[in-house]
Amino acid sequence: MNPLEIRGAALRRGGRTLWSGLDLTVHPGELIAVLGPSGSGKTTLLRSILGLERLSEGEIVALGAPVQRAGSRRIGYVPQQRPLPRDTALRGRDLVGLGVDGHRFGFPIPRRGTRKRVDALIDAVGGTAFADRPAGTLSGGEQQRLRVGQALADNPRLLLCDEPLTSLDLANQRAVVTLIDQHRRDAQAGVLLVTHDINPLLGQVDRILYLAHGRFTLGTPDEVLRTEVLTSLYGAPVFVLRAGGRLVVIGAPDAEEAHHHAGDHDHDHDGEGAHA
Repeated sequence: MNPLEIRGAALRRGGRTLWSGLDLTVHPGELIAVLGPSGSGKTTLLRSILGLERLSEGEIVALGAPVQRAGSRRIGYVPQQRPLPRDTALRGRDLVGLGVDGHRFGFPIPRRGTRKRVDALIDAVGGTAFADRPAGTLSGGEQQRLRVGQALADNPRLLLCDEPLTSLDLANQRAVVTLIDQHRRDAQAGVLLVTHDINPLLGQVDRILYLAHGRFTLGTPDEVLRTEVLTSLYGAPVFVLRAGGRLVVIGAPDAEEAHHHAGDHDHDHDGEGAHA
């Protein structure tokens, strides 16, 4: 059974087509990166799979069943990185615990099985040293590691990640990518990962879904991240440069276009696809 099947999907908002005619099968153990400029519908695609957005056309089958409005605990989800307020009462381990026992709010004492599972997840994401500190005092990288642990709590066969690497330094980017990659290999899970920078994933990603201007292209990194392919997709000159094992996209029509050249860091949470 394939973790995800999307057939003839279209999504329109306010008279604008975000994407249409989308057919996508995510195979067991496959990691697909979703790229594209701001407003191209990357996050909305994940929300549709979670049952939080209704398609304009088509259907989505996740883990063998049509997507329901209520969503499914069998789908793991890593949301966009948003720092928690410093006065957040939760400890780091409580964040992970929500994934293990979040559907049983009101139980004041964690059960022994729950505690063991939380400890195992914290250990797996390298969080043992900071798990008992207040969550709001943890760094962005530490919080994001724990969010990955929370998403993996039910050993999901489908994992959706929305900009999981944003605002993380290189070491934490590598750590989070390794965690996600290890899970998809161990569980033969399908992974759909939205990102504005493909470079940290180049060694792991199987295919790329690139959304832009109501259109899309789907293929391997070598097939998609090419000057002629992105120029055709955008309908304007776009250049893909390769330097030192990294990719840089230049000229893509986008609100953040001025930042898309070598050496800049794009801090927009839904920015361009493959810049350095």
